[in-house]
Amino acid sequence: MANPSQFGFQDASSPIMEELVEFHDHALMVALAICSLVLYLLTLMLMEKLSSNSVDAQEVELIWTILPAIVLILLALPSLQILYMMDEIDEPDLTLKAIGHQWYWTYEYTDFKDLSFDSYMIPTSELPSGHFRLLEVDHRVVVPMESPIRVIITAGDVLHSWAVPTLGVKTDAIPGRLNQTSFITTRPGIFYGQCSEICGANHSYMPIVVESTPLPHFENWSSLLSTSS
Repeated sequence: MANPSQFGFQDASSPIMEELVEFHDHALMVALAICSLVLYLLTLMLMEKLSSNSVDAQEVELIWTILPAIVLILLALPSLQILYMMDEIDEPDLTLKAIGHQWYWTYEYTDFKDLSFDSYMIPTSELPSGHFRLLEVDHRVVVPMESPIRVIITAGDVLHSWAVPTLGVKTDAIPGRLNQTSFITTRPGIFYGQCSEICGANHSYMPIVVESTPLPHFENWSSLLSTSS
């Protein structure tokens, strides 16, 4: 959950998000090194300690060819590794289907016979005390923690996007097309997200809430919901 005046990322709650935060810090350090080098060279030039007369042209061309190549390698290798990890989907313990509508989400637990529900935002006038305005829903997505979860995402009308920042998940919901993503929650908790594709007048009013629980609690929840439906 983001805090007021927060500048950094939300606390990572999945291995993918942990990798993304580490890559962000890595890229930031590379950018800092480049800026420091450029500032140092500009200072030398302003102090007239560095000029075209004191530096060989071939050496300069060699340096500005090799250094960018090294920088690109330092950025490309970890980036490709994370992209591979995000696309790789092992055998999931649970498959969830998320369908975007104007302006709510429908969830189907495809591993269960009759386990599906619609998830609407709770209006501010009906919001219980202590809950978050414009983020709380009447039915949360409940998943078992430390288990691979596959999410199949589509839409029933216009473009939507299923995004939960703390899990490092953001996938477009496109009518007539199935996209998929996966995540593993590393701790119990409640994680908030929102539709991240402008989808109409009430685009801001279709939040996403994922609740990560231990496996026994998930089994109790699924059995109770199946019985009530």
